[in-house]
Amino acid sequence: MKTLALLALAGTSAFALAAEPVESAVAGEPVIEQYHYGMELDIAKVLSKSEIPDVCGVVPAYMTYEDHQGKVHRLEYVVFGQGCGNG
Repeated sequence: MKTLALLALAGTSAFALAAEPVESAVAGEPVIEQYHYGMELDIAKVLSKSEIPDVCGVVPAYMTYEDHQGKVHRLEYVVFGQGCGNG
């Protein structure tokens, strides 16, 4: 199961690296940036984080933060859902 989850994570990461940021349709909202391993982040303050659903598998999560210059960013990354049992 762990191997399958790691493969899914690697596949999702590969697609995230290939994707270019999409401009926000709503003026004033930050563009969603795709996280990739080793990405340097300048986080001064976390403004909000998405809830992690009760599913067993890899799911997208979002964090909105402010950097040290006051610019707001929205970051998408992947996490394991909270619905997986121990074992």
